[in-house]
Amino acid sequence: MSRDPETAARLKALRRDIAPDLASLERRMLLRGSLSVGALTLLSGCDLSTGSNGTLADRVLWAMSRANDQVQQWLFDPTTLAPTYPASMIDTPFRFNAFYPPDNIPEIDESTWTLEVSGRVADKTPWTLAKLRALPQESQITRHICIEGWSQIGQWSGVPLRTFLERSGADLTAKYVGFKCADRYYGSLDMPSALHPQTILALDFAGQPLAPEYGYPLRVRVPTKLGFKSPKHIAAIFVTNDYPGGYWEDQGYNWFSGI
Repeated sequence: MSRDPETAARLKALRRDIAPDLASLERRMLLRGSLSVGALTLLSGCDLSTGSNGTLADRVLWAMSRANDQVQQWLFDPTTLAPTYPASMIDTPFRFNAFYPPDNIPEIDESTWTLEVSGRVADKTPWTLAKLRALPQESQITRHICIEGWSQIGQWSGVPLRTFLERSGADLTAKYVGFKCADRYYGSLDMPSALHPQTILALDFAGQPLAPEYGYPLRVRVPTKLGFKSPKHIAAIFVTNDYPGGYWEDQGYNWFSGI
């Protein structure tokens, strides 16, 4: 496959960045007559949360994970859309999915709920649901793909995240958009993914206001990424140049996680 000069240069720089760790690991494995680098990448049981403070294997796996994130960002096309589907293909019932059981879904009072905005944003005035619903709305029927191996098609409606960021006076040249949630979850997106035309702040599911199990009163919907990149029960949005991580990403999941 041919690559444009810029992409080829980036991949060359990437190989150069991770080469020392890979070479060191290879030397150790050869001396021990043990695993190859290729075999090491299959050790799915490794705990990547130790990062640079862990074993050499951990550090190399982290380097590979970071490399994967960088390659995905370079290859990401902000004009390419995720597939959409007819209403006849919507899955019902749509399954509940979270890192906690259904009886731990947060109880949120719409009358007092506001969306906090912070970071590299000109207007930090909190948003109410009524103010969000006054913005232009879009609807999509897209597939939610879970890292656990299942997927379902659902209908989501809400405010394009780009529209919200523009109305808030966000710095669209910043690197990241982060989210804090009422259920203790947190996550983040690179700015190009946040500005993608299908990335929305979802207010409705299947034509009705979000039910608690689907993220009431507000969730992010990012059909170009794996499901854990679409946080539910959003309480705050911030724009930053500092890497914000994420609930699962900080435990070893790939941060970009495009599909």
